[in-house]
Amino acid sequence: MDGGSFFCSWSGGKDSALALYQAMQNGGRPVRLLTMFDDEGDRSKSHAVSEAVIRAQAERLGVPLVIRRAGWTNYKEEFLSGLEEIKQAGIGTGVFGDVDLEDHLKWVRDTCAEKGMTAEHPLWGMSRKETVEAFLAAGFRARVVVGQDSRFPSEWVGRLFDAALIREMEERGIDPCGESGEFHTLVIDGPVFREPVPVRLEGTVGRNGYTFANVVLGK
Repeated sequence: MDGGSFFCSWSGGKDSALALYQAMQNGGRPVRLLTMFDDEGDRSKSHAVSEAVIRAQAERLGVPLVIRRAGWTNYKEEFLSGLEEIKQAGIGTGVFGDVDLEDHLKWVRDTCAEKGMTAEHPLWGMSRKETVEAFLAAGFRARVVVGQDSRFPSEWVGRLFDAALIREMEERGIDPCGESGEFHTLVIDGPVFREPVPVRLEGTVGRNGYTFANVVLGK
């Protein structure tokens, strides 16, 4: 990044946090976060985290948050709208947490290019095991907040994402990186945060083949 400013595509999970951290380690300076939310309700796309929790993360990162709301049919349109707002602030580079999915990489690069922006992928080329090891080695803490019932035990939703859980996932043949959507995480502490994000879990709920942790602010 060579000291340049960038925005980070921010899900609130482990891959976006590690990508942000790696970009900062490479000399970059985060000046915006972009998070996509459902157009119905108060939950982020895929990770299903409330706006209050995402804002609490952004506050502890000290980085302004840009939000767009969309369904899947108008996702690209709203994503481009978010990019335009960021571009108007003089930011031309985005950081993304993709690891090895070529279709994701192409979509991000092509979409950013439509706004004359560059997409950087600090985790690209790392193995999936390397990314989770790097995440823990950097001192991040996260919890699993979503699990796909057919591929991830529902009773594990809410657990800390740590070496013990990774070992159990590998024993069951579950990708510890979750790149195929087996599970999603919420980062609650780490080297990029000024202080931990104060959240607590109030049970889980099952819906449409997934189990979601009910994550609320407050210790």
